Amino acid sequence: MSTILYEIVMLPDGDFALQRTDEDAAPLVRISFSDEARDFVGEAGMEIARAMIDAGMEAFEMLGSAPDDEMDFELDEDDQEHDSQQRVLH
Repeated sequence: MSTILYEIVMLPDGDFALQRTDEDAAPLVRISFSDEARDFVGEAGMEIARAMIDAGMEAFEMLGSAPDDEMDFELDEDDQEHDSQQRVLH
């Protein structure tokens, strides 16, 4: 049984990415900060990206273990209209 390892790297454009260590494929997750945010976070960018990825993985695990009835919710008409528009997952 092989183990898949992942790494968080800074890309040449300054974005951060989660990728497999053994592949040159597209990153699994890419985090991009605006110029203003980069100025604000300074050298802590990598640690913030790591915390964001950790939180996302934790949320994914929780969603996978939640009973189906806990994940059900209804959208009102405004939310349904907004939901049908193009969205960006943050």
